[in-house]
Amino acid sequence: MGTRGTAGAGRPRSGSSRSGRLRGGVDWISAGLAGLILVSATACASPGTAPAAGPTAVESSSESAAPPTAAGATQSAGVPAADQAQPPQPSSAGTALEVLATIPVKGRAPKTGYSRDQFGQAWADVDRNGCDTRNDMLRRDLSSLALKPGTGDCVVLSGILNDPYTSTLINFLRGSSTSDAVQIDHVVALSDAWQKGAQQLSEDQRLSFANDPLNLLAVDGPTNQRKSDGDAATWLPPNKSFRCEYVARQISVKAGYGLWVTQAEHDAMARVLGDCPDTAAPTASTAVAAPPARAEPQPAPAPPPAPAPAPAPKDAAPAAVYYANCAAARAAGAAPLRAGQPGYREQMDGDRDGIACE
Repeated sequence: MGTRGTAGAGRPRSGSSRSGRLRGGVDWISAGLAGLILVSATACASPGTAPAAGPTAVESSSESAAPPTAAGATQSAGVPAADQAQPPQPSSAGTALEVLATIPVKGRAPKTGYSRDQFGQAWADVDRNGCDTRNDMLRRDLSSLALKPGTGDCVVLSGILNDPYTSTLINFLRGSSTSDAVQIDHVVALSDAWQKGAQQLSEDQRLSFANDPLNLLAVDGPTNQRKSDGDAATWLPPNKSFRCEYVARQISVKAGYGLWVTQAEHDAMARVLGDCPDTAAPTASTAVAAPPARAEPQPAPAPPPAPAPAPAPKDAAPAAVYYANCAAARAAGAAPLRAGQPGYREQMDGDRDGIACE
């Protein structure tokens, strides 16, 4: 910020002649007499007429300035980054009831324009591990797996599912007439999401939503068909012991993608969680897809232990870093951001692979 005023203001003007110097002296004497008169008048005034002293510049910046409240706001002058309001990340902390309280309640939008294609290629390999999302989820949720040779240990031929929706064991066998016995359910149905905010998401965000492990479960096929695109107000798992976890997962997904709930849906979720108020809102890290099973190599000799790093000073604290979006991170030269690095947020990591703004 530049200094106020005009450069050189308040300095006596100098002339080249003696008469100019005399006139300058007279000017200074006149100014001095005027100042004495003004001081005398102020001293004679009654105490009640004295002007109130205004706050100093320091007081104004530390007490009067309002902190930023909008998500993505830039750092305010005089306010450390660590003290500024950060946008909430409701899907990564707190109980499900606490996160539910942050989700907007609105009416259902029209289904106009919805199709499965709005959420990208079905079962795309968004995490780039060489396997499609359906097989990723089968490997994660089934036990006693048999994998098809020559597919990089991706394709699941058979396995056993302990179905969370019905609490029954299901033998999965890959085949044209048997594969549908186990289906991959979108916990928050794509159609339901479309009518509650997903229309405003980008194509990449919708692709991520449709393949997000947090929003996917391997379940009994016929039960999944009966669920269709119902929300918590119209459908809950027959297995009552799983309802708290099911609703908590829906809440985390909706909060994480900025979707809303209807009033009936909100009330149904709150009723379920009333029996389990301490249920945590699950996070992306608790629902990641299992990597493809690989043949384990022979263990190599253990390297000598590395010297322990010097301990950080006790008063050292990591600097708080916040980037409103990937464009801001790239402009700062910080992209790509990896999980654990300052500034990394799951909302910026579209494919949930631990690397944001790739």
